[in-house]
Amino acid sequence: MEARAEARYVRTSPQKARLVVDLIRGRSANEARIILRQTNKRMAPMVLKVLDSAIANAENRSADIDVDRLVVTEAYVNEGPRMKRIRPAPMGRAYRYQRRMAHIVVHVSEKKSEENA
Repeated sequence: MEARAEARYVRTSPQKARLVVDLIRGRSANEARIILRQTNKRMAPMVLKVLDSAIANAENRSADIDVDRLVVTEAYVNEGPRMKRIRPAPMGRAYRYQRRMAHIVVHVSEKKSEENA
């Protein structure tokens, strides 16, 4: 059983968001929530919000799911559209710069029981 959540058009560069998402990939959901609360990055609360949404989606899809056994199976950040802006420059010129956006995706699924091992 797998559930996913996605935050689109987040106003940050994908490179900065990937630094936070890389911390939680492959961890249990509870451990990932603790890591995100302790992380001192601006994107940590946004990634925590997406993770909480994925956990809630898993609970809504199946009534008999155990939240304590959920694992972050996939977590990645894709690049969104860029906003092109112009900054005034000396001598009447203009410098272009880009404001980047990111799409954050988190997948959670229930860990298989290890009773047979």
